[in-house]
Amino acid sequence: MSQILKVESNIEAVSAHARKVLLQGGVIAFPTDTFYGLGVDPFNRHAVDRIFEIKGREKNKPLILLISAREQLETLVKEITPAHSTLMQEFWPGPLTMLFESRSVIPENVSAGRIGIRQPGNSMTRELIAAFGHPITAPSANFAGEDPPTTAKQVDQSLGRHLDLILDGGTCPGGEPSTLVDATETPVQLIRPGAIPFSDIEVALRGKTKPNHPEVLG
Repeated sequence: MSQILKVESNIEAVSAHARKVLLQGGVIAFPTDTFYGLGVDPFNRHAVDRIFEIKGREKNKPLILLISAREQLETLVKEITPAHSTLMQEFWPGPLTMLFESRSVIPENVSAGRIGIRQPGNSMTRELIAAFGHPITAPSANFAGEDPPTTAKQVDQSLGRHLDLILDGGTCPGGEPSTLVDATETPVQLIRPGAIPFSDIEVALRGKTKPNHPEVLG
């Protein structure tokens, strides 16, 4: 069975321990904006492969990455379009995942040329990512085809024997998953409906996006 740590007042100590587990190639479960997710170091191919094995996930399904700040985003993607910038300003941190053209630094078992990235609204999750020093993966902490968990107890009952650490941050709100959109081209396309209505995204884009060039990152 995996170790379970309650995330209460001592977030720094918990994050430091989680960082150690991740650096050693471990798999952790942690709360996000909606459900509990599975985190590994996305640059550790063996650790990423463990997620696919644990979940029984199809190999051709890319993983979503979580970041703590935009500075991390700029190391992962080729460009940030005006639509990306508008939506980041309007909905990040929060349950909006956007597709970007990925840099070659992202391993093939994480990205299929495009990568979904989100800055989570859960402050504990952002602190964990900041302590780790770079992004972590975030597929839901359940076997493929099962309902995603909202509590650490549910994670432990389902996947506990396969994990190295579970961070108990209380009950996640559940509901809809993060909304997933493709903002690499115009118009922005809805890939997966979720917690943020696409109509709200369209309103934000109509009000703020200006016809200019993407921000190409060097």
